[in-house]
Amino acid sequence: MTTTPTPGALTRAEIESQPGLWQEVLRHAGGPALAAPGERVLFIGCGTSAFVAHSLAVLRESAGLGTSDWAYGSELPPGPRDYDRVVAITRSGTTTEVLEAMEALRGSTRLVAVTAVEGMPVEGLADDVVALTAADERSVVQTRFPTSVLLLGRAAFGESVGHLPAACGAALAADRPDPASFEHFVYLGRGWCQGLADEAALKIREAAQAWAESYPALDFRHGPIAVAGPRSHVWLLGPTPAGLADDVRAVGATVREPVHDPLVELVLAQRLAVDLAAARGLDPDAPRHLTRSVILDAPDAVRG
Repeated sequence: MTTTPTPGALTRAEIESQPGLWQEVLRHAGGPALAAPGERVLFIGCGTSAFVAHSLAVLRESAGLGTSDWAYGSELPPGPRDYDRVVAITRSGTTTEVLEAMEALRGSTRLVAVTAVEGMPVEGLADDVVALTAADERSVVQTRFPTSVLLLGRAAFGESVGHLPAACGAALAADRPDPASFEHFVYLGRGWCQGLADEAALKIREAAQAWAESYPALDFRHGPIAVAGPRSHVWLLGPTPAGLADDVRAVGATVREPVHDPLVELVLAQRLAVDLAAARGLDPDAPRHLTRSVILDAPDAVRG
């Protein structure tokens, strides 16, 4: 008798695997390639990896390690920037826009690839490779690879993060927000947590095909709050700016203020997206219109 897989079982298992995986990531030797003290560094990626690039850039510069910028792989800064190093993040090692960006930068700066799969095209373009093979995923929707890269970066930048695997496990066991009564999901963050907010909202759109937005926390009152109401769930990923939670509650929305480390909050937001997908009768293991890697047939300049 054939057993039908439970919808979302694969993505959910990868989310739940993160506490144990993070312990292994903290033993990884690739951190120095991300830190590069004193260098000017550009972090790039596409989709989820672009949001990781954003967070890493803010974290690195805030740690005093040097000028740190970020960009989408398809939208490199115009003109020369004299970067000492470009860190390209690509789970599959095959993302076309990232490969094109690295090809364009080759020879002008040191290129570092952060990937989950060895032997992929990105290795042929990189001077250094950080391969987090244990963090690879079968799911299309990324969960444990981006959090592992962020954890590795935080450790490399000098943060004390050794407690986070256990903290993540405890949070997954005890903290499960229920999305059933909401139709509008908003994620807010400041500093490096803005990248987390963007990623949390993307998980809702990818896994559950639902209405999700993300903003810098203090910018929410500058327009976006106009669509918030009783069916809105507003999640703050990081410290809550004074008065913001009260202002959001005043329009009838439900507010979640952070209980855990922001990276742990992101893991819980990932699971909420999968729970929402289940409530909507969707399978996040087979997200609509998505593939594991975006591989284009021809360079952008040719496509027009």
